[in-house]
Amino acid sequence: MTYVYPVLSRRAGGVSVGINLNPNNACNWHCVYCQVPDLVRGAAPAIDRARLREELTGFLDALVNGDYMARHVPEGLRTIQDIAFSGNGEPTSAKAFAGIMDDVISIRDAAGLARVPVRLITNGSLITRAYVQAGLKRLAQGGGEVWFKVDGGRREDITRINGVDLDPASVSRALAASAAVCPTWVQTCMFAWDGEAPQAAALEAYLACLDAAGVDALQGVLLYGVVRPSMQAEAPRVAALSEAELMSIAERIKEKGLTVRVSP
Repeated sequence: MTYVYPVLSRRAGGVSVGINLNPNNACNWHCVYCQVPDLVRGAAPAIDRARLREELTGFLDALVNGDYMARHVPEGLRTIQDIAFSGNGEPTSAKAFAGIMDDVISIRDAAGLARVPVRLITNGSLITRAYVQAGLKRLAQGGGEVWFKVDGGRREDITRINGVDLDPASVSRALAASAAVCPTWVQTCMFAWDGEAPQAAALEAYLACLDAAGVDALQGVLLYGVVRPSMQAEAPRVAALSEAELMSIAERIKEKGLTVRVSP
């Protein structure tokens, strides 16, 4: 299929039905831990919405009424945990994003899966655009949520990790704008760079970025490490932190009053 794909997601805890609006492997960021091969700078192409609707309708039917789960999913994981806009680039760069969001939620409901959350996994860079805001409002109406990427709180950290030159204040404003429209979790990847774990100053700047967005407006933080290898040129510089190191970072985040879910 072009747009729809299944994943056994460790963070979701079961089957995640992915929606890939970037089959061209194009993204406006270049994260050093990204698992997408042949990643290029750019935006989502024009989306064939009829094809997307057909793929999603058919695949949900196979999950609910067919034998897909029995054939492909281990026992204990045979539940649909979410439908996630993720894939091979930034999904909100698709110009038809708002309409596509409406398509996905309508198809989910028609399949009898209204209780399955729809999630938008995003770098948040386009969140204040009118068409993205319209999509977020529809997502909120459908009981969904945003997973908003924040990996660093200093300009130099954002540049090194995400490959973009951004003022941390703009990240905080975009995060606040997301949380004002739709329930929003912060999604954070922490890892060792050249064998060195994130230092105290970097962590303090990261927490300050969340503070500036308003921690009371956030659902919490999804903190995770690297498991699958990066497919980017920086891969040799990226290494997993130990579970103890991640849990230590999680405790520091919790001091801000935030719920933290850790996926080592």
